[in-house]
Amino acid sequence: MFPQQKKQAQGGVVAVEFSLMLMLFLTIAVGVIECARAMYLYNTLEMVTQRAARLAANADFRDPAAMNAVRRKAVFRDSAGTLMLGDPVTDAHVRIDYLALTYAGTPALTEIPAAALPACTVNNRITCMKDPYDASCIRFVRARICDPAVTDTCNRVPYQTLLSLVSLPLSLPNATAIANAETLGATVGAAPCP
Repeated sequence: MFPQQKKQAQGGVVAVEFSLMLMLFLTIAVGVIECARAMYLYNTLEMVTQRAARLAANADFRDPAAMNAVRRKAVFRDSAGTLMLGDPVTDAHVRIDYLALTYAGTPALTEIPAAALPACTVNNRITCMKDPYDASCIRFVRARICDPAVTDTCNRVPYQTLLSLVSLPLSLPNATAIANAETLGATVGAAPCP
């Protein structure tokens, strides 16, 4: 083999080796980025539910605008949209429930259906003062991350990778936080509602 041909053959080998190593490096880099993002989402969703529960404990549960503001603030936004680096999680994924502490031999947290919620926050205080174990006395606020397409249960949200070419069989956690019901948006001197 002539020296010129040998040099060209070696150049081709170097190009193939470089492309194989580049593919390996990019695969590892994308894997590390996706793992880091998944960990970020798992931790951030816990913070989102904690913020949502804390904010909802002081927001009027009968005011849709106030509840939408709670959901947006929970995902660190001023307007409706996606959690930063948290696609597909949006403010619509934040589900807020109101819980009663019932007592039938042992205390238990039970979800209050929307139809059984008090007419206003003042009525909730009156109900809770009469009987703190009443099934319609809001004692706790629960915030969860759920798939908004399903309303009767809290389904997990599938994990969405940054690159659509890669898919991982992961689901985001059903992050849950519970906070004591505080003012629920009640104002001083407000009268009971009918």
